[in-house]
Amino acid sequence: MSALTALSAIHHSPVERISGPVLHIDLDAIAQNHRALRRLAPAATIAAVVKADAYGIGAEPVARRLLEEDCGLFFVATFGEAVALRRVLGSTPEILILNGVAPADIAACHALRLTPVLNSLVQAKAWAAAGAQGRRKAVLQVDTGMSRLGLSVAEQAQLIATPGLREQLDLGLIMSHLAIADEPDHPGNVAQWQAFQSARQRFPSVPASLANSAGLFLGPDYHFDLCRPGAALYGIESGPRMTGIRPVMRLTAPVIQIRTIERDTAVGYGYSFRASRMMRLATVGVGYADGWPRRFAESGAAYFGDRRLPIVGRVSMDSFSVDVSALPGEALKEGDRLELIGPHQSADDVARAAGTIGYEILTSFGKRHHKIYSGWSLS
Repeated sequence: MSALTALSAIHHSPVERISGPVLHIDLDAIAQNHRALRRLAPAATIAAVVKADAYGIGAEPVARRLLEEDCGLFFVATFGEAVALRRVLGSTPEILILNGVAPADIAACHALRLTPVLNSLVQAKAWAAAGAQGRRKAVLQVDTGMSRLGLSVAEQAQLIATPGLREQLDLGLIMSHLAIADEPDHPGNVAQWQAFQSARQRFPSVPASLANSAGLFLGPDYHFDLCRPGAALYGIESGPRMTGIRPVMRLTAPVIQIRTIERDTAVGYGYSFRASRMMRLATVGVGYADGWPRRFAESGAAYFGDRRLPIVGRVSMDSFSVDVSALPGEALKEGDRLELIGPHQSADDVARAAGTIGYEILTSFGKRHHKIYSGWSLS
């Protein structure tokens, strides 16, 4: 067998022949989530945030699938992400860069039809000075209370007062970002909405965008002209009012060894766990190098069928151990796969147990995950 033939055979191997973690991704579910969000905000355009490789899901297959749903506007974080997405999507979709643009990349933005979100007065002046007007409409971000990106009230006034600058920018969108939309009753949401309304009065007749995933579920007042969901597309919880969103992924990993240990035997780094009885353990071939959180060991588990298998000892870089003593003797074998994320525990469940959020779990998955997509042909 030639090297190329061997590589092709590995790529097309069934799951049971793949030695590492496997991420199963349902692109149809992502498309259905996008449709659900469009129904929630029928008067607004529903874009798709595909930054950080679509939150670890895969920006290329996700964006291509959403193009089939007539989603023609995508947000990324960086210039590099935008260039990569333009290469695979062609010239038609709108691609916006949330982190703005460096002066050295402005010419490339024009050439590639990429639109940076202008987050500061410095960026706005540089974009205007480069002769952007007439070629790309500008997107301006205003700060409404998050103190992260966007023009302050004073900077907005300075922009308006600068002769010719407002006209040179040819604004196609004004936007801001909600900081606490996942807590619907928090007064900060209303305060940001009011600040955004004030900013809109400074830039009348410009289309507006405020709602992220959680903001979509705050109601029509927050939808404006364009909504920018990310997490909700990928089945991640984005607030207590989220409804109609399907899970889109399942993570499995193989058992790479099974052993029996005696009472008082230590397990894992630091001897943080000692067996209180004779136990059967399975070592699972995934670890924190694969984005499996080290803190999850304190209360986490994997699943074999419906059976919960508690983690024992610390999560290592490439593996962790689970207690399989409750399973019948030959029920679990080396090479069998355990569910880490799926019907029995979501990415958000894992995140809560690890003291973090579902966003971090997804975006932490490393390159060693083998991704299998359903719902769309990648050929």
